[in-house]
Amino acid sequence: MLLKTFGWSFAITALGLAAAAFYGGWEAFGVVAILSVLEISLSFDNAVVNAGILKKMNAFWQKIFLTIGVLIAVFGMRLVFPVVIVAITAKIGPIEAVDLSFNQPERYQELVTDAHPAIAAFGGMFLLMIFLDFIFEERDIQWLRWIERPLAKLGKVDMLSVCIALIVLLVAAMTFATSAHQHGGGHADKAETVLLSGVAGLITYLIVGGLSGFFENKLEEEEEREHEAEEEAKRSGKKVSAVALAGKAAFFMFLYLEVLDASFSFDGVIGAFAITNEIVLMALGLGIGAMYVRSLTVYLVRQGTLDDYVYLEHGAHYAIGALAVLLLVTIQYQINELITGFIGVALIGLSFWSSVRRNKALEAEGGEGSKEEVPSGV
Repeated sequence: MLLKTFGWSFAITALGLAAAAFYGGWEAFGVVAILSVLEISLSFDNAVVNAGILKKMNAFWQKIFLTIGVLIAVFGMRLVFPVVIVAITAKIGPIEAVDLSFNQPERYQELVTDAHPAIAAFGGMFLLMIFLDFIFEERDIQWLRWIERPLAKLGKVDMLSVCIALIVLLVAAMTFATSAHQHGGGHADKAETVLLSGVAGLITYLIVGGLSGFFENKLEEEEEREHEAEEEAKRSGKKVSAVALAGKAAFFMFLYLEVLDASFSFDGVIGAFAITNEIVLMALGLGIGAMYVRSLTVYLVRQGTLDDYVYLEHGAHYAIGALAVLLLVTIQYQINELITGFIGVALIGLSFWSSVRRNKALEAEGGEGSKEEVPSGV
C-alpha cells in the first residue's frame, strides 16, 4: 500500500537528487534535499485540506484533481512561477532567465543578486502575512501556549496582522536605505523598490486569500443547495439528478482546491528563495516536494491517519515565519542557505516530535481525552 501510493514520489526523489548532484555536486544535493523536506512540510496542511474536500468528490473529479490539478501545481506553481519571479525582478524574459541559468551562470547570478532585495521584500511580506494570520487566530489546539494564547487574544484587534507587516516593511526599507547611504548611496534607490515590492507581496496575499474565501463560500452554497434538493426529492418521492448536482458542486470544489493549492504553493516557492536563487535547484526541490503532496493527499483520502500529528501545522507556520524574517534580513545581510533550511526543518521536526509525545500521552490515558489538557512538552 505504501509503495503503491508513494512509489512515484520515491522514484522522482532519487532522480531529482541524482540530477542535483550531477548539476552542482554535494552542495547542490544538500540544497535540493532541504528544499524537498521544506516543501513537503510546508505543504502538509495542503494535503490534509485537499483530502478533506477530495473525499466529497466522486471518482471522476478525484481523478481530474489528482492528474490535471497536480500538473498545474507541479509545472505551473513549482516550476514556472519561480522563473517568472526571477524574470520580472531581473527585468529579463523567462526563456532568457532559464538560458542564463544554464549557459551564463555568473551573469545570471549577478542579475538575481541585483534583484534579490525586491524578491526578498515581496516574499518576506507574503510569508509574514501567512504566519501572522495563523498566530493571531484563536484555535482549540495550541502548541507553544505561552506564545499562542496571548497572541490569539491580541488577534481580536481588526487588521492587526496587516499593520504589523507594514511596520516591519517600513523598518526593513528604512534600514536598507540608511545602510546604502552610509556606504556611499550605491543602492539608495532600491529602498523604494523594497517598499513597493513588499506592498506588492501584501496585496498578493490579500488577493489570494480573497479568492480562496470566494470559492469556499461558493462551495458551501452549492453543497447547501444540493442538500435542500435531496431533501425535497425525498419528500416528494422523486429522484434527484445526482450527476448534475454532484457535477456542479464538484466543479466548485475543483476550483476551490486549485485556488487553495496555488495559495499553499506560494509559501513553498517564495520560501525557497530564502535558501537558493538557482532556478534548476529550486525546480528540482519543489518538484520533488509537490509529488509527495500528491501522494500524501491520496494516502489521506484512503487512510485518513496523518492528521493525527496535530502540531505539524503549527511547526510549518513557525517555519514560514522564520523564513519570512530571514528573507527580510537577507535584503541587507547574506545568510548561508543551509542554515536557513536547517532552521525551518528543525522547527517542523520539533513539532512532529511534540505531536508524537501528545499521541503517546493520550494513549497512556486510555483514550482520546481532552486535547487541550495534554501538554505539548515544548
